Amino acid sequence: MFRVDLAGWTVGERVGGSCIHQALRGVCRGFQGLGAAPREASCPLLPCLLLLFGGVGSSVNDGLCGAPQSRVGREGSGEGQGQILQRFPEKDWEDNPFPQGIELFCQPSGWQLCPERNPPTFFVAVLTDINSERHYCACLTFWEPAEPTQEVTCTEDTTEREEEAEEGGPAQLSPVTPGPPGQLFAPKTLVLVSRLDHAEVFRNSLGLIYTIHVEGLNIGLENVIGNLLTCIIPLAGGSQLDSVEDGVRTISLGAGDRQVIQTPLADSLPISRCSVALLFRQLGITNVLSLFRAALTEHKVLFLSRSYQRLSDACRGLLALLFPLRYSFTYVPILPAQLLEVLSTPTPFIIGVNAAFQAETQELLDVIVADLDGGTVTVPECVHIPPLLEPLQSQTHSVLSMVLDPELELADLAFPPPSTNASSLKMQDKELRAVFLRLFAQLLQGYRWCLHMVRIHPEPVIRFHKAAFLGQRGLVEDDFLMKVLEGMAFAGFVSERGVPYRPTDLFDELVAHEVARMRADENHPQRVLRHVKELAEQLYKNENPYPAVAMHKVQKPGEASHLRRAPRPFPRLDEGVVQWIVDQATAKMQGAPPAVKAERRTTVPSGPPMTAILERSSGLHGNSARRLEVVRNCISYVFEGKMLEAKKLLPAVLRALKGRAARRCLTQELHLHVQQNRAVLDHQQFDFVVRMMNCCLQDCTSLDEHGIAAALLPLVTAFCRKLSPGVTQFAYSCVQEHVVWSTPQFWEAMFYGDVQTHIRALYLEPAEDGDRLQVGELSAPEDERSALDVASEQRRLWPTLSREKQQELVQKEESTVFSQAIHYANRMSYLLLPLDSSKSRLLRERAGLGDLESASNSLVTNSMAGSVAESYDTESGFEDAETCDVAGAVVRFINRFVDKVCTESGVTSDHLKGLHVMVPDIVQMHIETLEAVHLESKRLPPIQKPKLLRPRLLPGEECVLDGLRVYLLPDGREEGAGGTGGGPALLPAEGAVFLTTYRVIFTGMPTDPLVGEQVVVRSFPVAALTKEKRISVQNPVDQLLQDGLQLRSCTFQLLKMAFDEEVGSDSAELFRKQLHKLRYPPDIRGTFAFTLGSAHTPGRAPRATKDKGPSLRTLSRNLVKNAKKTIGRQYVTRKKYNPPSWEHRGQPPPDDQEDEISVSEELEPSTLTPSSALKPSDRMTMSSLVERACCRDYQRLGLGTLSSSLSRAKSEPFRISPVNRMYAICRSYPGLLIVPQSVQDNALQRVSRCYRQNRFPVVCWRSGRSKAVLLRSGGLHGKGVVGLFKAQNAPSPGQSQADSSSLEQEKYLQAVVGSVPRYADASGRNTLSGFSSAHMGSHGKWGSVRASGRSGGLGVDVGSRLAGRDTLAPSQANGAPPDPGFLRPQRAALYIIGDKAQLKGVRPDPLQQWELVPIEVFEARQVKASFKKLLKACVPGCPATEPSPASFLRSLEDSEWLIQIHKLLQVSVLVVELLDSGSSVLVSLEDGWDITTQVVSLVQLLSDPFYRTLEGFRLLVEKEWLSFGHRFSHRGAHTLAGQSSGFTPVFLQFLDCVYQVHLQFPMEFEFSLFYLKFLGYHHASRRFRTFLLDSDYERIELGLLYEEKGERRGQQACRSVWEYVDRLSKRTPVFHNYMYAPEDTEVLRPYSNVSNLKVWDFYTEETLAEGPPYDWELAQGPPEPPEEERPDGGAPQSRRRVVWPCYDSRPRAQPDAISRLLEELQRLETELGRPPERWKDAWDRAKAAQRLEGRPDGRGTPSSLLVSSVPHHRRSLGVYLQEGPVGSTLSLSLDSDQSSGSTASGSRQAARRSTSTLYSQFQTAESENRSYEGTLYKKGAFMKPWKARWFVLDKTKHQLRYYDHRVDTECKGVIDLAEVEAVAPGTPTMGAPKTVDEKAFFDVKTTRRVYNFCAQDVPSAQQWVDQIQSCLSDA
Repeated sequence: MFRVDLAGWTVGERVGGSCIHQALRGVCRGFQGLGAAPREASCPLLPCLLLLFGGVGSSVNDGLCGAPQSRVGREGSGEGQGQILQRFPEKDWEDNPFPQGIELFCQPSGWQLCPERNPPTFFVAVLTDINSERHYCACLTFWEPAEPTQEVTCTEDTTEREEEAEEGGPAQLSPVTPGPPGQLFAPKTLVLVSRLDHAEVFRNSLGLIYTIHVEGLNIGLENVIGNLLTCIIPLAGGSQLDSVEDGVRTISLGAGDRQVIQTPLADSLPISRCSVALLFRQLGITNVLSLFRAALTEHKVLFLSRSYQRLSDACRGLLALLFPLRYSFTYVPILPAQLLEVLSTPTPFIIGVNAAFQAETQELLDVIVADLDGGTVTVPECVHIPPLLEPLQSQTHSVLSMVLDPELELADLAFPPPSTNASSLKMQDKELRAVFLRLFAQLLQGYRWCLHMVRIHPEPVIRFHKAAFLGQRGLVEDDFLMKVLEGMAFAGFVSERGVPYRPTDLFDELVAHEVARMRADENHPQRVLRHVKELAEQLYKNENPYPAVAMHKVQKPGEASHLRRAPRPFPRLDEGVVQWIVDQATAKMQGAPPAVKAERRTTVPSGPPMTAILERSSGLHGNSARRLEVVRNCISYVFEGKMLEAKKLLPAVLRALKGRAARRCLTQELHLHVQQNRAVLDHQQFDFVVRMMNCCLQDCTSLDEHGIAAALLPLVTAFCRKLSPGVTQFAYSCVQEHVVWSTPQFWEAMFYGDVQTHIRALYLEPAEDGDRLQVGELSAPEDERSALDVASEQRRLWPTLSREKQQELVQKEESTVFSQAIHYANRMSYLLLPLDSSKSRLLRERAGLGDLESASNSLVTNSMAGSVAESYDTESGFEDAETCDVAGAVVRFINRFVDKVCTESGVTSDHLKGLHVMVPDIVQMHIETLEAVHLESKRLPPIQKPKLLRPRLLPGEECVLDGLRVYLLPDGREEGAGGTGGGPALLPAEGAVFLTTYRVIFTGMPTDPLVGEQVVVRSFPVAALTKEKRISVQNPVDQLLQDGLQLRSCTFQLLKMAFDEEVGSDSAELFRKQLHKLRYPPDIRGTFAFTLGSAHTPGRAPRATKDKGPSLRTLSRNLVKNAKKTIGRQYVTRKKYNPPSWEHRGQPPPDDQEDEISVSEELEPSTLTPSSALKPSDRMTMSSLVERACCRDYQRLGLGTLSSSLSRAKSEPFRISPVNRMYAICRSYPGLLIVPQSVQDNALQRVSRCYRQNRFPVVCWRSGRSKAVLLRSGGLHGKGVVGLFKAQNAPSPGQSQADSSSLEQEKYLQAVVGSVPRYADASGRNTLSGFSSAHMGSHGKWGSVRASGRSGGLGVDVGSRLAGRDTLAPSQANGAPPDPGFLRPQRAALYIIGDKAQLKGVRPDPLQQWELVPIEVFEARQVKASFKKLLKACVPGCPATEPSPASFLRSLEDSEWLIQIHKLLQVSVLVVELLDSGSSVLVSLEDGWDITTQVVSLVQLLSDPFYRTLEGFRLLVEKEWLSFGHRFSHRGAHTLAGQSSGFTPVFLQFLDCVYQVHLQFPMEFEFSLFYLKFLGYHHASRRFRTFLLDSDYERIELGLLYEEKGERRGQQACRSVWEYVDRLSKRTPVFHNYMYAPEDTEVLRPYSNVSNLKVWDFYTEETLAEGPPYDWELAQGPPEPPEEERPDGGAPQSRRRVVWPCYDSRPRAQPDAISRLLEELQRLETELGRPPERWKDAWDRAKAAQRLEGRPDGRGTPSSLLVSSVPHHRRSLGVYLQEGPVGSTLSLSLDSDQSSGSTASGSRQAARRSTSTLYSQFQTAESENRSYEGTLYKKGAFMKPWKARWFVLDKTKHQLRYYDHRVDTECKGVIDLAEVEAVAPGTPTMGAPKTVDEKAFFDVKTTRRVYNFCAQDVPSAQQWVDQIQSCLSDA
């Protein structure tokens, strides 16, 4: 009997130091191996220790036992630490060292004293030692009174743990009673440490020891402990033995007890007991699935609970779910408080911590926390757990819910069956595990087919081909599986389960044989559940092989025994007795034979080949048999030399090769030809094969998951061509530009695959002595056995071989691997070294090689990598430094590869060193070979390329850069590429790009030979370029990466080009620079419109500054020089010359002191400012200014006059003011402006200061009916606003200039109001706020034109209404305007429409003469941003990922372009309504030149039919856009200065609005939709000078404005777009709208909702046959039928022609009926030898004849095109006439007019109809309507010449008509006598006939204008006057 002193094991003094570190070392070490297998022989149950711990603490009195307050370990905190009191045995077992730091785990919360005696507790902690072995520490803790000698008042427990918690509540829940006052209790712990996991036996054994002690039984504890340490346990897999006794062991510790130990049948399956079921109960399905995914994808998981046993169980359960994978990172089910810093480790872990320390875990940002007590799982934001792939996720979830809640399926049944018995907890646990086992079987199905057997002897080396597995399963993009396969757990799985010859278990059977069943059961839940229960039975049987054996019998202490005072403290035991018992048992065992576990090793079944988890369709490239047939045919044509046939099939093959099956088919076909010894090809064959290989490889990812690159690798080193004697070029030199070749993982997988093939062959080939190697009896033929089968057989035979034979096999395998390494070093040098060393830069940039310089994938260190750049930079003096760099990079890449694979494959170090020596030589030899190949390949005759097609150029257009060979690639538009829409594949096309002074032009032909000889043209003006981007794209011919360029234009064209390899980078760069230079010339004179045809004035420097003096001098000079005409004498009065005005001081007076011009004959002295007297040079200015469009329009509208008649001047409310004639007040306004008659010129200067850019309000249009005027201006300046709307009685000590300006501004607005006729009601209130709400619906048409600050105003802000926030009134669908009759006379005389932000907080006019309408408008920058998105939507740069109409509509909606169109139309209709109701409107938005211009132009277009004619629209654009200073050059970025501002299409947006109106009212516009597209194209093209510069001022300064007034040269190119339109209109009706049949007084009110707007086809259409059709000279052939279509030489007259939407011009190929008839007419006239009549004359004659054929009842007119009386509600729908009665024709009788009276607008129109309109219903014989006729001279509109016309006075229709000549049938104009006010004698004006007496002149004054007539003599004049007077009196 020995007593051993255990002082050496006391760990008190080390607990804060090395002990913790050693514990940490054990805790933190990942379980990297697969764990120690159970011992081969029967062994003691506890090959470890029994320890008795007591508390040893400090003397600090710090409180009693309770929850730990804070992190422990601080000095003096009152914490204690454990001390080993005794251990048995006292020495370590040989194979099981003592686990350091175990005392921390015995009391994880710290060693503490307690004031009361707690019940004993039990839990199992898990420790992992330095060798990754797990030790199970069962701890039973009980409490004894602290000895008075101990100076310990509290010892706090701080132990950490590594296992999972079981059921068992915390000690505090048991009833406790305090001891005597002041009595403290100290903890003591019995710890049992074992490598075996038998928690129940541990609990019983320790409980027995405690029971003997506490109950005072008469049993020696030494004997019990000795028996415990020496009992024998059965081996795992007992069921495979002969008897039950061998698998089950009953043990007794000598205290009348009996315990049964059952070991599991298969030790590879985890033991879970009930832990999985408990985990699901605590956390729920979703949370457990999250934890499962987190653990598999290597995230940190932390469990929290107050119960240590539950923590242990939860961790155990999670690990059981991961089977067959083993968790290989930090695993600590119970972590002591002292080791909480472990939680901040960077590696993944599964750790359990007492919930008391929850606060300590708050700062952990990347840890997933599972609270077992609360049932929650918290995933931090920064952590992404990839989801399980569908459909496995949903299937798993539903099966789990069936297992956990079987009642769920029956819950909704009307007659539920009697409840079935739920599974027991243990069985439910196994069912849940079975679900996850099935999940893994589905995930990993077929994994054995992707194993590479690299070595068989002496130990198997196995690698997994991850890419092939993912590719064949169709899971390449699945994030979850990818991470699982990359994880350490899966690496362990491969090395453990990849072994071909080993014991198998349930998972092996499942994954090999049950996959088909699982797939079949997918949609049958009950069959799935049955399968789950079958698997659960097997799992249960594994854990409980013999449930019938008698159960445990162990004595337990009585109730509340811990409260009784123990007879004595736990005694110190006699170690000697225990050691003697152990020694006796050891001696007995030495004599017994060792019991060897009989392992049944077998060949592991591989199962069926793998299938994709989810059959995904391969999209457009379904691999039909036809596609594969095309591939095979093409390859056979190539090898048979039928190159023409092959060329035809090649494009189809290249398209088919997008599909995986076609790529496989190609590799198989090429492989067959290699086998047939056809690898040496001629040049054409070689090119074809290389192109197909490149096409295959371009879609390979770096992993090559479909094995395409792997299949091609042997082929690229086989196919070759002879360049010259002794020089052969292999295919690999042409397929290097693919990312897969620089991916180490690809090479490793390829290497291992080839090694496996050779190793397999090694064992299948006959031995040298003629006999085969021993392969056993295998029924399968030799060549069908897989490498795994061969390896399995070899492993089985291995123990039976002699040592020499074993050595020989090892050596052979090692040599095989070594030879493959040499082979691969060669292969890699082939594919990594470029053919041309000048392309070495490309090599470095390729993905992989560049990265490898900094990051290595190999096991060998990459310390050399960082110094690569420096080492070769030092050699920059050498010529071949760059080549060396490539060679060095390749050598390093190959060396890393060799290091990695050879180390893993067990190559000897000598061989490895030899390889390192060999690699540089291999690379160098290959470089030398390539030099010769490169040299010879350059001598090859170039491939015959198609001839370059020269583009047609405009007159004056010059080529800047001749054609650069390029490929035009398809962009995101499908039409040209033969996509889903069908049609020919016009793109990609091969040709050239040309740069001219005007355009960028591509001309070429499709690369697809099946399309035929079609020419493809795509061009756009250089000026329209908006974005240029360099791209790197694949050449469509040989699939090599090429430099490219993508050019996008604002005319909606996109050139996506790849430069041909013959185009050097210098040429491409030169093209870019020249393009940029032409796009942004430094000065406007550098644009094509100026350089075309003539040079500008030499020596004139571009204007550099805006200095006022010089620019005004220039202006004055140009005005004098360019003005060609003088005004009539009657307008001129002589005045004394005044000195120059202030802005002209310093200029010498002009030489010619001639008559001056004054607007008004008599001016009050107070208004005579210096600027009101015109200098002599101004006379010329005035004569030019009055010829401008705006002045002609003012005359037409009757807005002002330059007449000398005083009475006329005073009676007119407005006048034309020349105050801005020198552009001194506002540079962006025209020279002549309409202002109120009462406002003097000198006041305008002050008014203008209140407005932005000095753009003060001026009149631009007047309504002929209501006389309301439309004004425009810039936005208000802040100071102006304050001055205008300040309180009227505000004290002003002294008026500042700003105040006086504001006062002028107020007076000016009052003058405007005073000049407009008043429509006041009886109360005199003019306000919108009194509108009847009955007309408003819910919000009203106005939303509210809110009276700011005025009582009674409507509530909703008009800004939000116009911004589209409020819906329209319910009664008005589609955004249609409401009945205008709701505008009652209560309204303001003037409405000011301004920006909401600008008018904020502004007070209204106190007299309520004007009213503010604040609206929200978009800014120019928003237009620009919206247009960019519109461009990308209509012309995408690359195909959409999911091509569908929805994707286009979505991107169109995102652009918000149609929303802006909607807002513009909405505001315009609002203004039209106001004007039509008699209120004037001032539009005062932004600076007055963008949105203001859009709105006022649209308002005039909608209100005045004149502007809907060709002439009127031209006048509108000239007046509102050009004269009023829209900044065309600035918005179009015409020069270098505007480059940064970018293209802002304000004018294009206006044209889009006109297009929308035109669509809705097609009969109201004289011009066609093509006219709008033409203007839209040329406003950005800079072909004409019309749309250049920003204002009239700039145009005059450059001498542009009046140049066309000079004499014309015959064939000079048109400088003005209007002139071009006029010329073209004479030749072709392309700008004419045949449906034009206007209403004279029609005011258009279009629908404006986005749903009513259409996308303008200008944005989406294209004509690849000829390019954009807007340069008419370039269109192929005249508008007549092309030559080849005319009948000639007996050819058939009609030939069938295919019209392709994106290729042909449809209006040309399929003209409308009228155009076709006109063409036919011209053709017939030509045949008859007559000169062809102009189309306009023919059309006019046809219209007149049509009218004459009409009947009084109107039945005779078959067409509505010519009649002007279509009811308004049908006309307003335009082409959408289907809303009328079905089948009805448009009746033209009066009835139809009256029937339209039901609509408000119809009734309004009817009320306004003039007599002539009614009479026009009846067309009778012409002579009946001619009361009097003859010739009169008529003066044209203002400044037009006199012309002789044939006049007809028609008393029946009450009108005066005139014609060009007597026989003319087409009336040129009508004067309605109802509008005539007076007929008076007239006076001759300038240009009148010279020989006629003055008395032969007479004037007819109408409400619109004054007509000047001249008869041939005085009597006829008198007769005309009498006839007209009598006609008037008759009326």
